[in-house]
Amino acid sequence: MKKEQEEILKEYSGKLPESILEEVRVSSPDNISKTDLKKVLEIVEAAYLNAQVDAGESVGLVSAESIGEPGTQMTLNTFHLAGVAEMNVTTGLPRIIEIFDAQKSIKTPTMEIFLKSPHNQIENIKKFATLIKETLFRDLALEYSLSIFDQTLKIKMNRPLVEDYGLTVKELVKLIKPKIKKFALESDDESITFLHKGKTEAIKELYSLKEKIRDLKIRGVKGIKQVLPVKRGEEYIILTSGTNLKDVLELPEVDSTRTTCNDVYEVYFVLGIEAARESIIQEVYKVIDAQGLNIDVRHIMMVADIMCVSGLVKGITRYGVVSEKASVLARASFETPVKHLINAALEGEVDNLSSVVENVMINQPVPLGTGLPGLITKFK
Repeated sequence: MKKEQEEILKEYSGKLPESILEEVRVSSPDNISKTDLKKVLEIVEAAYLNAQVDAGESVGLVSAESIGEPGTQMTLNTFHLAGVAEMNVTTGLPRIIEIFDAQKSIKTPTMEIFLKSPHNQIENIKKFATLIKETLFRDLALEYSLSIFDQTLKIKMNRPLVEDYGLTVKELVKLIKPKIKKFALESDDESITFLHKGKTEAIKELYSLKEKIRDLKIRGVKGIKQVLPVKRGEEYIILTSGTNLKDVLELPEVDSTRTTCNDVYEVYFVLGIEAARESIIQEVYKVIDAQGLNIDVRHIMMVADIMCVSGLVKGITRYGVVSEKASVLARASFETPVKHLINAALEGEVDNLSSVVENVMINQPVPLGTGLPGLITKFK
Protein backbone atom coordinates (compact mmCIF):
# COMPACT_ATOMS: atom_id res chain seq x y z
CA MET A 1 0.00 0.00 0.00
CA LYS A 2 1.08 3.59 -0.64
CA LYS A 3 2.19 5.95 2.05
CA GLU A 4 -0.93 8.18 2.07
CA GLN A 5 -3.20 5.12 2.33
CA GLU A 6 -1.17 3.85 5.29
CA GLU A 7 -1.64 7.26 6.97
CA ILE A 8 -5.43 6.95 6.63
CA LEU A 9 -5.26 3.48 8.20
CA LYS A 10 -3.16 4.91 11.04
CA GLU A 11 -5.91 7.43 11.82
CA TYR A 12 -8.22 4.49 12.61
CA SER A 13 -5.70 2.56 14.72
CA GLY A 14 -7.37 3.62 18.00
CA LYS A 15 -10.91 3.21 16.73
CA LEU A 16 -10.70 -0.27 15.22
CA PRO A 17 -8.85 -3.45 16.33
CA GLU A 18 -5.57 -4.19 14.54
CA SER A 19 -6.91 -7.47 13.13
CA ILE A 20 -9.74 -5.63 11.32
CA LEU A 21 -7.35 -2.98 9.98
CA GLU A 22 -5.04 -5.72 8.73
CA GLU A 23 -7.99 -7.36 6.95
CA VAL A 24 -8.83 -4.03 5.25
CA ARG A 25 -5.16 -3.62 4.30
CA VAL A 26 -4.99 -7.08 2.71
CA SER A 27 -8.39 -6.91 1.00
CA SER A 28 -8.02 -3.43 -0.53
CA PRO A 29 -6.52 -3.16 -4.05
CA ASP A 30 -3.17 -1.35 -4.30
CA ASN A 31 -4.56 1.44 -6.52
CA ILE A 32 -7.50 2.34 -4.22
CA SER A 33 -8.07 6.09 -3.94
CA LYS A 34 -7.94 7.96 -0.62
CA THR A 35 -11.66 8.81 -0.70
CA ASP A 36 -12.66 5.19 -1.43
CA LEU A 37 -10.47 3.91 1.39
CA LYS A 38 -12.02 6.46 3.77
CA LYS A 39 -15.51 5.33 2.72
CA VAL A 40 -14.58 1.67 3.31
CA LEU A 41 -13.18 2.48 6.76
CA GLU A 42 -16.27 4.50 7.68
CA ILE A 43 -18.55 1.55 6.77
CA VAL A 44 -16.27 -0.87 8.67
CA GLU A 45 -16.28 1.40 11.74
CA ALA A 46 -20.09 1.69 11.63
CA ALA A 47 -20.41 -2.11 11.40
CA TYR A 48 -17.91 -2.55 14.24
CA LEU A 49 -19.74 -0.11 16.54
CA ASN A 50 -23.04 -1.74 15.66
CA ALA A 51 -21.62 -5.14 16.63
CA GLN A 52 -20.62 -3.92 20.08
CA VAL A 53 -22.85 -4.52 23.08
CA ASP A 54 -24.48 -1.71 25.05
CA ALA A 55 -23.30 -1.14 28.62
CA GLY A 56 -25.47 -3.08 31.03
CA GLU A 57 -26.79 -5.57 28.50
CA SER A 58 -27.17 -9.07 29.94
CA VAL A 59 -24.79 -10.80 27.54
CA GLY A 60 -24.47 -13.94 29.69
CA LEU A 61 -28.21 -14.45 29.81
CA VAL A 62 -28.63 -13.84 26.07
CA SER A 63 -25.79 -16.28 25.33
CA ALA A 64 -27.25 -18.92 27.65
CA GLU A 65 -30.66 -18.65 25.99
CA SER A 66 -29.20 -18.52 22.48
CA ILE A 67 -27.27 -21.75 23.04
CA GLY A 68 -29.85 -23.48 25.25
CA GLU A 69 -32.94 -22.91 23.11
CA PRO A 70 -31.61 -24.47 19.85
CA GLY A 71 -29.79 -27.00 22.03
CA THR A 72 -33.16 -28.59 22.85
CA GLN A 73 -33.44 -29.51 19.14
CA MET A 74 -30.18 -31.44 19.26
CA THR A 75 -30.09 -35.18 18.86
CA LEU A 76 -28.28 -37.64 21.10
CA ASN A 77 -26.16 -39.45 18.58
CA THR A 78 -22.80 -40.91 17.63
CA PHE A 79 -21.76 -40.86 13.98
CA HIS A 80 -20.79 -44.41 12.95
CA LEU A 81 -18.37 -45.41 10.23
CA ALA A 82 -19.47 -48.81 8.96
CA GLY A 83 -17.01 -51.58 9.65
CA VAL A 84 -14.54 -49.62 11.77
CA ALA A 85 -15.70 -49.53 15.39
CA GLU A 86 -12.85 -47.29 16.58
CA MET A 87 -13.59 -44.53 14.05
CA ASN A 88 -16.97 -43.50 15.54
CA VAL A 89 -17.35 -39.81 16.31
CA THR A 90 -19.49 -38.43 19.15
CA THR A 91 -21.75 -35.63 17.88
CA GLY A 92 -24.85 -33.77 19.00
CA LEU A 93 -25.68 -33.06 22.63
CA PRO A 94 -23.23 -35.57 24.18
CA ARG A 95 -20.35 -33.81 22.38
CA ILE A 96 -21.52 -30.34 23.51
CA ILE A 97 -21.70 -31.58 27.12
CA GLU A 98 -18.22 -33.10 26.74
CA ILE A 99 -16.77 -29.75 25.65
CA PHE A 100 -18.62 -27.43 28.05
CA ASP A 101 -17.95 -29.73 31.02
CA ALA A 102 -14.26 -29.81 29.95
CA GLN A 103 -14.13 -33.57 30.43
CA LYS A 104 -10.59 -34.87 30.77
CA SER A 105 -11.18 -38.10 28.87
CA ILE A 106 -13.49 -37.88 25.88
CA LYS A 107 -15.35 -40.77 24.25
CA THR A 108 -13.97 -40.55 20.72
CA PRO A 109 -10.65 -38.67 20.53
CA THR A 110 -9.73 -37.97 16.89
CA MET A 111 -7.27 -35.89 14.89
CA GLU A 112 -7.30 -34.36 11.43
CA ILE A 113 -3.74 -34.51 10.14
CA PHE A 114 -2.91 -32.22 7.21
CA LEU A 115 0.30 -32.97 5.32
CA LYS A 116 2.73 -30.84 3.36
CA SER A 117 3.02 -31.40 -0.38
CA PRO A 118 3.89 -33.95 -1.92
CA HIS A 119 2.86 -36.20 1.03
CA ASN A 120 -0.80 -35.13 0.69
CA GLN A 121 -1.24 -36.88 -2.67
CA ILE A 122 -2.79 -40.31 -3.15
CA GLU A 123 0.46 -42.13 -3.98
CA ASN A 124 2.15 -41.10 -0.70
CA ILE A 125 -0.75 -40.84 1.75
CA LYS A 126 -1.21 -44.59 2.40
CA LYS A 127 2.48 -45.09 3.09
CA PHE A 128 2.47 -42.23 5.62
CA ALA A 129 -0.76 -43.50 7.22
CA THR A 130 0.76 -46.94 7.92
CA LEU A 131 3.87 -45.25 9.34
CA ILE A 132 1.96 -43.26 11.96
CA LYS A 133 -0.57 -45.93 12.99
CA GLU A 134 0.53 -47.47 16.28
CA THR A 135 1.49 -51.05 15.39
CA LEU A 136 1.87 -53.48 18.26
CA PHE A 137 3.57 -56.87 18.04
CA ARG A 138 0.24 -58.68 18.56
CA ASP A 139 -1.12 -57.10 15.33
CA LEU A 140 1.54 -58.95 13.32
CA ALA A 141 1.60 -62.29 15.18
CA LEU A 142 -0.53 -65.26 14.12
CA GLU A 143 0.01 -67.83 16.88
CA TYR A 144 2.03 -68.37 20.06
CA SER A 145 3.31 -71.83 21.06
CA LEU A 146 5.06 -72.34 24.38
CA SER A 147 7.15 -75.45 24.94
CA ILE A 148 7.74 -76.22 28.64
CA PHE A 149 10.12 -79.09 27.84
CA ASP A 150 12.44 -77.04 25.55
CA GLN A 151 11.84 -73.80 27.48
CA THR A 152 11.07 -71.93 24.26
CA LEU A 153 8.36 -69.58 23.05
CA LYS A 154 7.74 -69.80 19.32
CA ILE A 155 5.71 -67.06 17.63
CA LYS A 156 4.47 -67.53 14.08
CA MET A 157 4.24 -64.20 12.22
CA ASN A 158 1.63 -63.09 9.70
CA ARG A 159 4.14 -62.76 6.87
CA PRO A 160 1.93 -61.02 4.23
CA LEU A 161 0.94 -58.40 6.84
CA VAL A 162 4.57 -57.91 7.94
CA GLU A 163 5.51 -57.30 4.29
CA ASP A 164 2.56 -54.89 3.91
CA TYR A 165 4.16 -52.77 6.60
CA GLY A 166 7.43 -52.80 4.63
CA LEU A 167 9.19 -54.97 7.23
CA THR A 168 10.84 -58.39 7.34
CA VAL A 169 11.01 -60.89 10.21
CA LYS A 170 14.77 -60.14 10.54
CA GLU A 171 14.02 -56.41 11.00
CA LEU A 172 11.43 -57.30 13.65
CA VAL A 173 14.07 -59.30 15.53
CA LYS A 174 16.39 -56.26 15.44
CA LEU A 175 13.62 -54.10 16.91
CA ILE A 176 12.75 -56.61 19.64
CA LYS A 177 16.29 -57.61 20.71
CA PRO A 178 17.19 -54.48 22.76
CA LYS A 179 13.91 -54.68 24.69
CA ILE A 180 14.10 -58.37 25.68
CA LYS A 181 16.76 -59.40 28.19
CA LYS A 182 17.51 -62.97 29.46
CA PHE A 183 16.40 -64.58 26.17
CA ALA A 184 18.24 -65.67 23.03
CA LEU A 185 16.41 -65.11 19.75
CA GLU A 186 16.31 -67.32 16.67
CA SER A 187 14.30 -66.61 13.55
CA ASP A 188 13.40 -67.84 10.07
CA ASP A 189 11.17 -66.31 7.38
CA GLU A 190 7.96 -67.26 9.18
CA SER A 191 8.61 -67.26 12.92
CA ILE A 192 10.63 -65.98 15.89
CA THR A 193 11.76 -68.31 18.70
CA PHE A 194 12.75 -67.13 22.19
CA LEU A 195 15.14 -69.44 24.12
CA HIS A 196 15.45 -69.05 27.87
CA LYS A 197 19.06 -68.74 29.08
CA GLY A 198 18.42 -69.24 32.83
CA LYS A 199 17.50 -72.16 35.10
CA THR A 200 14.91 -74.72 34.16
CA GLU A 201 12.61 -73.64 37.02
CA ALA A 202 12.12 -70.18 35.54
CA ILE A 203 9.22 -71.21 33.28
CA LYS A 204 7.17 -68.32 34.76
CA GLU A 205 9.38 -65.86 32.89
CA LEU A 206 8.35 -67.38 29.55
CA TYR A 207 4.70 -66.75 30.43
CA SER A 208 5.37 -63.14 31.42
CA LEU A 209 7.40 -62.67 28.20
CA LYS A 210 4.41 -63.90 26.18
CA GLU A 211 2.22 -61.21 27.76
CA LYS A 212 4.87 -58.48 27.64
CA ILE A 213 5.76 -58.99 23.97
CA ARG A 214 2.13 -58.71 22.82
CA ASP A 215 2.06 -55.01 23.79
CA LEU A 216 5.49 -54.17 22.38
CA LYS A 217 5.32 -51.17 20.02
CA ILE A 218 6.87 -51.95 16.64
CA ARG A 219 6.32 -48.59 14.95
CA GLY A 220 3.96 -45.65 14.68
CA VAL A 221 2.85 -42.87 17.01
CA LYS A 222 1.69 -43.90 20.47
CA GLY A 223 -2.07 -43.53 20.94
CA ILE A 224 -3.07 -43.53 17.24
CA LYS A 225 -5.21 -46.67 17.00
CA GLN A 226 -6.72 -46.28 13.51
CA VAL A 227 -5.97 -44.18 10.43
CA LEU A 228 -8.25 -43.26 7.54
CA PRO A 229 -7.00 -41.24 4.55
CA VAL A 230 -9.81 -39.10 3.06
CA LYS A 231 -9.96 -36.57 0.23
CA ARG A 232 -10.58 -32.96 1.30
CA GLY A 233 -10.71 -30.61 -1.68
CA GLU A 234 -7.58 -30.99 -3.77
CA GLU A 235 -5.57 -32.89 -1.15
CA TYR A 236 -5.74 -35.95 1.07
CA ILE A 237 -5.77 -35.73 4.85
CA ILE A 238 -5.64 -38.42 7.55
CA LEU A 239 -8.40 -38.88 10.12
CA THR A 240 -7.28 -40.83 13.17
CA SER A 241 -8.87 -42.62 16.08
CA GLY A 242 -6.88 -41.75 19.19
CA THR A 243 -4.74 -38.63 19.58
CA ASN A 244 -1.14 -37.66 20.18
CA LEU A 245 -0.84 -34.04 19.14
CA LYS A 246 2.65 -33.46 20.52
CA ASP A 247 4.35 -36.30 18.65
CA VAL A 248 2.39 -35.80 15.42
CA LEU A 249 3.29 -32.09 15.20
CA GLU A 250 6.99 -33.01 15.45
CA LEU A 251 6.85 -35.12 12.27
CA PRO A 252 8.49 -33.25 9.34
CA GLU A 253 5.78 -34.25 6.82
CA VAL A 254 2.92 -32.81 8.93
CA ASP A 255 1.55 -29.32 8.28
CA SER A 256 1.53 -28.15 11.90
CA THR A 257 -0.43 -24.96 11.11
CA ARG A 258 -3.60 -26.84 10.11
CA THR A 259 -3.48 -30.15 12.01
CA THR A 260 -6.17 -30.29 14.70
CA CYS A 261 -7.25 -32.51 17.55
CA ASN A 262 -10.69 -32.63 19.20
CA ASP A 263 -9.40 -33.07 22.75
CA VAL A 264 -9.42 -29.58 24.31
CA TYR A 265 -7.16 -30.61 27.22
CA GLU A 266 -4.54 -32.04 24.89
CA VAL A 267 -4.56 -28.82 22.85
CA TYR A 268 -4.15 -26.88 26.11
CA PHE A 269 -1.16 -28.94 27.28
CA VAL A 270 0.60 -28.86 23.89
CA LEU A 271 -0.23 -25.39 22.53
CA GLY A 272 -1.45 -23.36 25.51
CA ILE A 273 -4.61 -21.62 26.68
CA GLU A 274 -5.20 -19.40 23.61
CA ALA A 275 -5.23 -22.48 21.37
CA ALA A 276 -7.55 -24.27 23.81
CA ARG A 277 -10.01 -21.35 23.66
CA GLU A 278 -9.95 -21.45 19.83
CA SER A 279 -10.40 -25.24 19.97
CA ILE A 280 -13.51 -24.91 22.18
CA ILE A 281 -15.05 -22.40 19.74
CA GLN A 282 -14.30 -24.54 16.67
CA GLU A 283 -15.43 -27.84 18.21
CA VAL A 284 -18.76 -26.40 19.45
CA TYR A 285 -19.33 -24.66 16.12
CA LYS A 286 -18.69 -27.95 14.26
CA VAL A 287 -21.41 -29.72 16.29
CA ILE A 288 -23.91 -26.88 15.87
CA ASP A 289 -23.20 -26.69 12.13
CA ALA A 290 -23.62 -30.45 11.69
CA GLN A 291 -27.01 -30.26 13.43
CA GLY A 292 -28.16 -27.52 11.04
CA LEU A 293 -28.63 -25.00 13.86
CA ASN A 294 -27.79 -21.32 13.66
CA ILE A 295 -26.13 -19.77 16.72
CA ASP A 296 -24.08 -16.56 16.55
CA VAL A 297 -20.43 -17.41 17.08
CA ARG A 298 -20.09 -14.59 19.65
CA HIS A 299 -22.21 -16.53 22.15
CA ILE A 300 -19.86 -19.50 21.86
CA MET A 301 -16.84 -17.17 22.12
CA MET A 302 -18.27 -15.81 25.35
CA VAL A 303 -18.57 -19.29 26.88
CA ALA A 304 -15.04 -20.16 25.69
CA ASP A 305 -13.72 -16.95 27.30
CA ILE A 306 -15.37 -17.78 30.62
CA MET A 307 -13.89 -21.30 30.53
CA CYS A 308 -10.35 -20.08 29.77
CA VAL A 309 -10.15 -16.68 31.52
CA SER A 310 -8.21 -18.01 34.50
CA GLY A 311 -5.42 -19.43 32.32
CA LEU A 312 -6.67 -22.98 32.88
CA VAL A 313 -9.44 -24.85 31.08
CA LYS A 314 -12.39 -25.02 33.49
CA GLY A 315 -15.71 -26.67 32.74
CA ILE A 316 -19.08 -25.09 33.43
CA THR A 317 -19.65 -27.40 36.38
CA ARG A 318 -19.81 -27.03 40.17
CA TYR A 319 -16.09 -27.86 40.36
CA GLY A 320 -15.07 -25.54 37.51
CA VAL A 321 -16.34 -22.07 36.67
CA VAL A 322 -19.19 -22.06 39.23
CA SER A 323 -16.86 -22.74 42.18
CA GLU A 324 -14.99 -19.50 41.42
CA LYS A 325 -17.97 -17.14 41.55
CA ALA A 326 -17.51 -14.34 44.07
CA SER A 327 -21.12 -14.50 45.23
CA VAL A 328 -22.12 -17.12 47.82
CA LEU A 329 -25.76 -17.16 46.70
CA ALA A 330 -24.77 -17.59 43.04
CA ARG A 331 -22.65 -20.63 43.96
CA ALA A 332 -25.46 -22.00 46.13
CA SER A 333 -28.01 -21.59 43.33
CA PHE A 334 -26.17 -23.99 41.02
CA GLU A 335 -25.81 -27.28 42.92
CA THR A 336 -25.13 -28.46 46.50
CA PRO A 337 -26.50 -25.28 48.18
CA VAL A 338 -26.16 -26.45 51.81
CA LYS A 339 -22.42 -27.05 51.46
CA HIS A 340 -21.80 -23.56 50.04
CA LEU A 341 -23.94 -21.80 52.64
CA ILE A 342 -22.34 -23.63 55.59
CA ASN A 343 -18.80 -22.96 54.30
CA ALA A 344 -19.62 -19.27 53.74
CA ALA A 345 -21.09 -18.98 57.24
CA LEU A 346 -18.00 -20.60 58.79
CA GLU A 347 -15.68 -18.22 56.94
CA GLY A 348 -17.89 -15.17 57.49
CA GLU A 349 -18.14 -14.38 53.78
CA VAL A 350 -19.95 -11.25 52.60
CA ASP A 351 -22.16 -11.24 49.49
CA ASN A 352 -22.35 -7.80 47.87
CA LEU A 353 -25.25 -8.81 45.58
CA SER A 354 -23.43 -7.39 42.58
CA SER A 355 -24.65 -9.86 39.95
CA VAL A 356 -27.91 -11.18 38.49
CA VAL A 357 -28.57 -14.56 40.14
CA GLU A 358 -28.29 -13.44 43.74
CA ASN A 359 -30.62 -10.44 43.19
CA VAL A 360 -33.24 -12.67 41.55
CA MET A 361 -33.05 -14.98 44.58
CA ILE A 362 -33.84 -12.21 47.06
CA ASN A 363 -36.36 -10.43 44.83
CA GLN A 364 -34.48 -7.24 44.05
CA PRO A 365 -34.05 -5.34 40.75
CA VAL A 366 -31.15 -6.92 38.85
CA PRO A 367 -28.16 -4.73 37.92
CA LEU A 368 -28.79 -4.83 34.14
CA GLY A 369 -29.98 -2.29 31.58
CA THR A 370 -32.29 0.15 33.37
CA GLY A 371 -31.46 -1.44 36.73
CA LEU A 372 -27.82 -0.45 36.26
CA PRO A 373 -27.72 3.32 37.01
CA GLY A 374 -28.67 4.60 40.46
CA LEU A 375 -30.78 7.77 40.31
CA ILE A 376 -30.21 10.55 42.84
CA THR A 377 -32.83 13.29 43.06
CA LYS A 378 -32.63 16.56 44.95
CA PHE A 379 -35.52 17.16 47.34
CA LYS A 380 -36.57 20.75 47.97
